Amino acid sequence: MGFSRPTSHGPTLAPDELTARMVGIGMNFAAKAEADADIESTLLHASVLGMDEGDLRVLAVLTTWLGVHHTHVNADRLVRLAGTHPSERVRAYWAAIATWLKKDRRLARLAGAYEGGPIDVLPTGNEFQVKRRGEDERFTGSKLRVPKGTLRDRREDVLSPEVLVRRHAGYRNRVLMGPSFRADVWTALEHAPDLSIADVARKASCSFATAWQAAQDYRLLRAAAASPAPQG
Repeated sequence: MGFSRPTSHGPTLAPDELTARMVGIGMNFAAKAEADADIESTLLHASVLGMDEGDLRVLAVLTTWLGVHHTHVNADRLVRLAGTHPSERVRAYWAAIATWLKKDRRLARLAGAYEGGPIDVLPTGNEFQVKRRGEDERFTGSKLRVPKGTLRDRREDVLSPEVLVRRHAGYRNRVLMGPSFRADVWTALEHAPDLSIADVARKASCSFATAWQAAQDYRLLRAAAASPAPQG
């Protein structure tokens, strides 16, 4: 049977595990980081915590992170994860992100994640707060109604690209190669060069063919680096 890309959103993470992953991708919470945490699944789990469990602090930091780092997100993978999530509230959040970050055309497909009417970020009192304070400009006209000031936007809540590129190998490879499955395959092989192609594809959440081609290039360069240069 041929290998296909996994579409599961994975098991629910324990709070400490999710916090470690969020810190690992550059969100400034008071916890130890999980090194090189998976970016897209962490973003998705954070949106679940924010939208379905009402953790507005996490939702605020997640939104700030996306504003700073969205150009280095693997959009194909994020669209696949967010667009198939069972929670309407989670899908509405990602549809709203597509509206806000519309200049990043890669994220446009997220707009189709939720096609219902606008959803209130607050379970109670949202309409009153919108009338009192106005709407968060980032979400105006989107599928998510957010009163101004509900989700604070502080750049110091997330690492800058200059810092994160030094701390997260996968992020660094995406800066070098673009936010692609190829970059993610490269990262998987840097951690474990002898992985089988099937295991690499699973770790990178990509097709077997994509993993195979990137692995050939990675191993070619690795072999070349280990061999002495020919004498001219």
